[in-house]
Amino acid sequence: MKSQGWTQFCQRAILRCLCGSTPKTYRAMAPWRRLWGRHEGWSTIVSMTVGPSRKWGCDSMAFIGIGPSWRMGRGSSSAGWPFGQPGRGRGGARARPLVNHRGEGGAFGWQPLRDQRGGGVLWQRRWGQASRGGALWCFRACLCGCRARFLSVAPRSDPGNMNEADGLRQRRPIRPQVITEDNTAQESKGGSTYSNKVFRVTFMTLAVSLIIPLFGAIILLESPIDPQPISFKEPPLLTGALEPNLKLRQAERLFENQLVGPESIVNIGDVLFSGTADGKIIKIENGEVQTIARLGHGPCGTREDEPTCGRPLGIRVGPNNTLFVIDAYYGLFEINPASGEVQRLVSSKTPVEGKNMSFLNDLTLTRDGRKIYFTDSSSKWHRRDYSLLIMEATDDGRLLEYDTVTKEVKVLMEGLRFPNGVQLSPTEDFVLVAETTMARIRRYYVSGLMKGGEDMFVENMPGFPDNIRLSSSGGYWVAMSAIRANPGFSMMDFLSEKPWIKRIIFKLLNQETVIKFVPKYSLVVELSETGSYRRSFHDPNGMVTTYISEAHEHNGYLYLGSFRSPFICRLNLKNV
Repeated sequence: MKSQGWTQFCQRAILRCLCGSTPKTYRAMAPWRRLWGRHEGWSTIVSMTVGPSRKWGCDSMAFIGIGPSWRMGRGSSSAGWPFGQPGRGRGGARARPLVNHRGEGGAFGWQPLRDQRGGGVLWQRRWGQASRGGALWCFRACLCGCRARFLSVAPRSDPGNMNEADGLRQRRPIRPQVITEDNTAQESKGGSTYSNKVFRVTFMTLAVSLIIPLFGAIILLESPIDPQPISFKEPPLLTGALEPNLKLRQAERLFENQLVGPESIVNIGDVLFSGTADGKIIKIENGEVQTIARLGHGPCGTREDEPTCGRPLGIRVGPNNTLFVIDAYYGLFEINPASGEVQRLVSSKTPVEGKNMSFLNDLTLTRDGRKIYFTDSSSKWHRRDYSLLIMEATDDGRLLEYDTVTKEVKVLMEGLRFPNGVQLSPTEDFVLVAETTMARIRRYYVSGLMKGGEDMFVENMPGFPDNIRLSSSGGYWVAMSAIRANPGFSMMDFLSEKPWIKRIIFKLLNQETVIKFVPKYSLVVELSETGSYRRSFHDPNGMVTTYISEAHEHNGYLYLGSFRSPFICRLNLKNV
């Protein structure tokens, strides 16, 4: 009894020293008998302790045992052990003896663990008598992985069997563990683990390495745009004639990968004509694509090449079956489709009323061909920078008129935000102008009692209008490559009154990257002669038709142009 009381006193004293406070002890009696000389029938008391450690700054576990040093943890019975039989079997791999009967680490010895902070090994040994021929040993493992300590006491009668060199001779990389039912609760209660600390340090390092350059870029870099705040009304609900559908997915792709960016399409009979992104004017006849003219010169293919390569956009058929084409960089041209002869009518290099024409876009003309109305989207930005023009919301766009008889160009409207498609009414009394940035269509009167006046034809549209063309019902087809979803989220509406966010976006991202964030949603609407919605065709996610710029009706089909797709789409109107 005295020996047992003294043993318990030693256990708790050592736990106080190691854990820094009085621990909560779970005790299990593990009796076993081994025939080994005079130690036959001797019992071992094993205690497992879990408690907070002020000294080490984390929760700790400790093992204390009294018994023969050469048989510690190798008993034949596992009764009362929370982790199973210590020396053998499935659970036994978790706890092995500190020393063997020769006082060595051996094949079954606990191996010293490296100090996780300093890289050294903590192995402490004290000599003294714990009980007759027994060893007092303790294993302390911090749950947070910071340190591990071994304390062993060899039998007083045989201290020579244990030397520190032998005890450190062999090491195992596997770290011994003690498992109890309270491990999970104790870990969550005791604080963060070592892995959590590593995660926090890694996360903070990455965050700082990203945030500092980001703030540096935001502060030091110069934004290419000076955006103006604009305001939108709440987008119209997509109900009624605007109800979403999949009708555009019924369209078929034509001449895929044989052309790129057929922005605008016209026909003479059954022959189609268009201008492409590589500066060519093409003819599509009998299923073949042929080049009839070229407005610029090579090389072509990249954004940097576009000003020299040329970019034909709007195209129309004149009264003599000649083509009138407007190039974003070179000006207004008349082309003979039979001979390929090209005549320049207006040069973009010639200022009009003191302003350059930097981004010529679309055109429409009277039946007699005398008056040509065309748009100059910006005097600051070029076509290749159209995304900057939209985000900046620059109001330097104009509607111009060219008189083929007097050769004069005059300004009809100015102060427009990205004027885009234009269309003369069937009675030729007004011209419709798509103001893309503002998601609306304006009307300018060119004849009659209202001549010189202007008003709003359609405002607060469900998307951003591009080209406008006549429909066979007397109305107008309007193409849109991006919409203002309602219900849903519209990026342009969100950013409209936050110019500082626009500045940051273009400080950090280039135009191509920004365009990729614009949802691909193709939409074509048909307007009545008064501007009300008749019907709409949708392709959510742009699975078939993408980047629509124009809808041209011919012979019961709707031909869909695109400012960057490598194909033309054709939709049979009888099926929709």
